[in-house]
Amino acid sequence: MVPDEDASDALADALNEARTPHGTVDNVMRVHSLRPNTMRGHVLLYRACLHDEENTVPTWFQEVVGSYVSILNGCGYSTANHWANARHLIDDATRSDSIETALRNRRPQDVFSGRELAALLYAEQLTLHPAEMEESDVTALREAGWNDGEILELNQIVCYFSYANRLLNGLGVTTEGDVVGYYSEP
Repeated sequence: MVPDEDASDALADALNEARTPHGTVDNVMRVHSLRPNTMRGHVLLYRACLHDEENTVPTWFQEVVGSYVSILNGCGYSTANHWANARHLIDDATRSDSIETALRNRRPQDVFSGRELAALLYAEQLTLHPAEMEESDVTALREAGWNDGEILELNQIVCYFSYANRLLNGLGVTTEGDVVGYYSEP
């Protein structure tokens, strides 16, 4: 990972696009240093999936879904960052602890029901068994109360985290030097 002071002009531009609200570049983006164009693409995909103001899935639940996918994929980096975000947005330590325990035990049904549980079961199926997905998996989401736009959002969150988790795990990226969590203070 190339530090800011050693960045070419193209990399410096990409790093500036990837800066967090803290003014830092997280390792999940900096790992693309040798290929600034993939960094740019990753930044656009991440922001479209998780920080687009047109998304209607509640932000706290987007972070819960991303955390669950990351737990299922064994990605400590994304779990640390996105669970910190979910915990912040849930803003209830007892509820957050219960949710985290349920997700880590792969038992979302212990704390969720209805449409939220349906979404987490969909996320689990798509993460662990993508070749076994069927139309009924989407129908179950509709029947639970998700509209087609929200189903697309949920799908893209699961797919984004599957990509990011493999990037991070595949290259051994850690949180060392990062500010963990979007809402954390540097």
